[in-house]
Amino acid sequence: MAKADNPFADPGLPPHEHRAQDIDERAAKRSERTVALLFLVSMIATVGFIAAYVAIPIDKIVYIWPIGHISALNFALGLTLGAALFCIGAGAVHWARTLMSDVEVADDRHPIEATPEVKAKVMADFKAGAEESGFGRRKLIRNTMFGALALVPLSGVVLLRDLGPLPGTKLRTTNWKKGVRLVNQSTNLPLRPEDIAVGSLTFAKPEGLEEDSEDFNEHIAKDALMLVRIQPQNIKDKQELAWSHEGIVAYSKICTHVGCPISLYEQQTHHVLCPCHQSTFDLADGGRVIFGPAGHALPQLHITEKDGFLEAASGFAEPVGPSFWERG
Repeated sequence: MAKADNPFADPGLPPHEHRAQDIDERAAKRSERTVALLFLVSMIATVGFIAAYVAIPIDKIVYIWPIGHISALNFALGLTLGAALFCIGAGAVHWARTLMSDVEVADDRHPIEATPEVKAKVMADFKAGAEESGFGRRKLIRNTMFGALALVPLSGVVLLRDLGPLPGTKLRTTNWKKGVRLVNQSTNLPLRPEDIAVGSLTFAKPEGLEEDSEDFNEHIAKDALMLVRIQPQNIKDKQELAWSHEGIVAYSKICTHVGCPISLYEQQTHHVLCPCHQSTFDLADGGRVIFGPAGHALPQLHITEKDGFLEAASGFAEPVGPSFWERG
């Protein structure tokens, strides 16, 4: 009759069922060793993270099935750090579910402000929980947990290595110098003046810089060049005209805002647009900035012709890319 009158009556707590670890000390010891093993694996994974960060080259590429070709360093760092954090969490969860007290405790609702009696009860419950967790008694778990928690922050400490050393003067120089031929970045062939059509945009790199070299990405980030051919009478800047060859002008492809590669060219106006933050440069007027956040014009490369091929007459007159603290 009571259930018919109140279909939402409190059914109460089900009978408590003891876990194997509560009644069998051998089972408790197995759980303790499992938790300790997880914490130990976390420590090993953290050491592996540090070792991978120091030992694996940043440009090393490996094939991992079924992911494909990926950075070996990124894969190793993600795998080891993920394992370290997962094992700490899994160890804590397994510890709580198998060794800590699982007795259900019901308590009445109470005002938000705690009374002295409640505070005393909370402290007593905390002490009882700490005692029941076996934190002081199970030294193997406690010590391995401390070891795992102490090592994990080292993963962040080693990252401080990337704050140095200072770049020195290497941001000032590129591989462009007098006599270096311009090579088409798409075909890998030296460029002739007739290869550059009016209104076209061609990307070039210095001769000798190969894509399969280990430091290719480091160098192309400064050496990338773009060439356009403009009718000489349409070139407004006198120095630009003097540094061009038959209307072919060569400018750094690296945006002077934050270093993004420029790739959008407007044929009628000879404007180029950086796709990152829309900085716009006029290639018919000294590469000056006409719109956007870029701070200065694109550096121009003085080019000439020798034996039918385009080559640099000198290096860049100023550092390429965005401003930096040593630009001076």
